[in-house]
Amino acid sequence: MIVTVTPNPSIDRTVALAGPLVRGGVLRVADAVDEPGGKGINISRACVAARVPTCAVLPAEEGAFLRELEARGVPYAAVPPAGAMRVNLTLTEPDGTTTKLNAAGAEVAATDLAGLAARVLDLAGDWFVLAGSLPPGAPDGWYADLAAQLRRRGRRVAVDTSDGALAAVVAALTPDTGPALLKPNAEELASVVGLPVAALEDDPERVAAAARVLVDRGAGAVLATLGAAGAVLVDGEGAWHALPGPVRVVSTVGAGDSSLFGYLAADLRGATAPERLASAVAHGSAAAGLPGTTVPTPDDVRPHEVRVLRLDHPSSTPTPEGAPTWQS
Repeated sequence: MIVTVTPNPSIDRTVALAGPLVRGGVLRVADAVDEPGGKGINISRACVAARVPTCAVLPAEEGAFLRELEARGVPYAAVPPAGAMRVNLTLTEPDGTTTKLNAAGAEVAATDLAGLAARVLDLAGDWFVLAGSLPPGAPDGWYADLAAQLRRRGRRVAVDTSDGALAAVVAALTPDTGPALLKPNAEELASVVGLPVAALEDDPERVAAAARVLVDRGAGAVLATLGAAGAVLVDGEGAWHALPGPVRVVSTVGAGDSSLFGYLAADLRGATAPERLASAVAHGSAAAGLPGTTVPTPDDVRPHEVRVLRLDHPSSTPTPEGAPTWQS
């Protein structure tokens, strides 16, 4: 089972514009939809779509938000929230360009965070995913502390966050307490290794070198998502770059969450590292081809179109890994 932890959930309102976004203009809306959101919730929704057991842990009161999760078949464990649910606004243009306006969320107290952590530690699962931003009032080290507690209980932990929370996880990395997986994007990876993001863009070799720094410090593996350039995976055995097949981008919202799910789902099947990477990229690109925060189903995912190259091969040229065995 994949247990997801979303300390700062949201109502995700996606507005599809009929034309390009014009600052200060009056724009026509082609469509609008509200969905339960937050990185962990998106991953649990992807689990449901693929029939992978899951439980979404989050702060939320009885009402429309939890009823919506129930309607979508998402099992959850809810604790009392500190305040009203935040609303995030996403504007999508016809060419796939996405503009996001994310609210901060309700301010939490130490008792709120303690209750959420206790609920998480009560659960059993194959993977625990700590995902998304921390709410106002939460210390930057909350994910790092919870990850360490889960590790001491023998749990495998994946972390997908940014800013101060990600920096705190990286600062606390040790082989004994570090998460089994970190999933930064290029900008987040650059920020924690002290590089300008331009140094990593369009250069998988440099991305792999930056990710290796985190693996050497104690992360089990690093999955760095690179948008249209695919993703790079680095672990204790090697480094790989995966390129997606052709996709018409509709909305990039939630694509990274689907990538993380694809990796974890492949791991639960016993897949090899390059196979897990191929699954991540296939799920992410499938999500990018769907509107709003729609999660892909297995029928949407095309892993046979993903090309995986090994980056740390003894030769100077990256070598293809071939078709992942689970594609057959």
